[in-house]
Order: sequence, then C-alpha cells, then structure tokens
Amino acid sequence: QVHLVESGGGLVQAGGSLRLSCAASGRTFSNYVMGWFRQAPGKEREFVARISRAGIVTSYADSVKGRFTISRDNAKNTMDLQMNSLKPEDTAVYYCAATALGDRQPGTYDYWGQGTQVTVSS
Repeated sequence: QVHLVESGGGLVQAGGSLRLSCAASGRTFSNYVMGWFRQAPGKEREFVARISRAGIVTSYADSVKGRFTISRDNAKNTMDLQMNSLKPEDTAVYYCAATALGDRQPGTYDYWGQGTQVTVSS
C-alpha cells in the first residue's frame, strides 16, 4: 500500500505560479512511476504529467507542456509539480498517483491522493 498526500493548492491569478507537492509513505517510493492528474467540474479526470521511477524520463499533456514541470526526490519520498503561467482552464482538483506499470490512463494507476484544489482567476 502507498499512501499519498497532496499539498500546495490554492487560488492564484492568471499568469501566476503554484507548486504542488505529493508526499508518499508505505511501500518503496522509487519502485513506482508517479503521475499528476486533474479533474475539473463536470469533466473526466485527465493526465497532466508523469515521471519515471528514477526521475529521468518525464512526459506531459500538450495543454501544460512548457508551463509545468514534474520532479521527484526519492530520498525524501516526494514528488512536485511546478506550475507556471497558469490559465483559468487549469482550474481543477489535482491528484497525485502511483503506478507499477501505468502510462497516461488514470485506470492504470494503483494509488491516489485525496486531491488539492487549484483555482486560477482571470
């Protein structure tokens, strides 16, 4: 079992920045590929970013590429999402998730945090 807790959400104006963090406990953090997802009201949960076990390989949704940066620290069992140039359409609940073998599909992730709200005002 992996327990995930997100933090860092909040209200920010368009063009601003936020840094989300995900703290993991339980099984060996470095064994898991980690991802960030988001869900806006009335919409399906969507992929945001993903990072490999060693933190070497990253991938991003086209909508956030160039603005968001995913990173992890396996010594501290943490993962971050630096979000810059935020837009109102980035408003959503953001979730961190862990997977042994998953890719971009939410259904392939085994463990989820409770989510943190990000609201971007125009």
